[in-house]
Amino acid sequence: MEMTLVVSDRRNEADGVVSLTLRAEADGRELPAWEPGAHLEVALPSGLIRHYSLCGPVEQRDRYRIAVLREANSRGGSSEVHDHVVVGTRLQVTGPRNHFRLEPADSYLFVAGGIGITPILPMIAQAEADGVPWKLVYGGRRASSMAFVDEITARAGGKVELLAEDEVGRPDLPVVLGEVATGGRVYCCGPEGLLGAVESGCAVRGLTDVLHVERFAASAVAVDDGAGSAGFEVHLARSGMTVTVPPGRSILEVVREVVPQIPSSCEEGICGTCETAVLEGAPDHRDQIMSAVERASNATMMICVGRALSDRLVLDL
Repeated sequence: MEMTLVVSDRRNEADGVVSLTLRAEADGRELPAWEPGAHLEVALPSGLIRHYSLCGPVEQRDRYRIAVLREANSRGGSSEVHDHVVVGTRLQVTGPRNHFRLEPADSYLFVAGGIGITPILPMIAQAEADGVPWKLVYGGRRASSMAFVDEITARAGGKVELLAEDEVGRPDLPVVLGEVATGGRVYCCGPEGLLGAVESGCAVRGLTDVLHVERFAASAVAVDDGAGSAGFEVHLARSGMTVTVPPGRSILEVVREVVPQIPSSCEEGICGTCETAVLEGAPDHRDQIMSAVERASNATMMICVGRALSDRLVLDL
């Protein structure tokens, strides 16, 4: 669902982290419901499209809360939020969408690094409300950089470990993952180094099937510029045009030359903005958000990173 929301509150949550409270222009209007793990697609005033996890209380239906880290190597989005988005700014928002759902479990281990705490916050609240045991391991480079600590430590329904790297080092993942009981699930969000370590640790312990991760950047394994892949044709059913996608160029890049208005954001296969319906052909899925069932259906694909297993694709564009 697309809507216009207004920034009604802006707070500094930690060094380099601001939270924004978003409300409908008609203050008090109920907003679409959402579940833990959901995010919003936000069109910033400059036209940039970015995705931010919802991190406020699920039950607050008249507002959404997101939090944004000022990235040192920002592509423009985080800098724009920090420098130009203020109380009163109107934002075009799409969603909520959810690729990181909290699945039923007998217990939960949540592992968060830095701004990766944002999708985990409502998950903790849900687990606590459901009476399901949970543990949070939350790390950051410095204590001052870790957002929402007071909010987390106010909860009494689980166990919290706060680890400032400059004081106590990084989490002891073999010990942490060794505590996952049968019937438990692991949810992890944070920088790529943390996610990779958790994925490796879960693979060693046979926990891959109960691990759920959300990435804010593509993993090294997923980054692929198309080199070595054969070229293929893409027919755009609505536009009536056919283009050739050569090795080294993405479908999105080539199609934009004839259909410039195609929306995109991450261009790394992690956000879902460019998801496109596939009408014919066999896509080569290279994104990091579609499930195995979704990939097998070949109903849609992420054209920023996906390629083709067939000589020709027909897309609903």
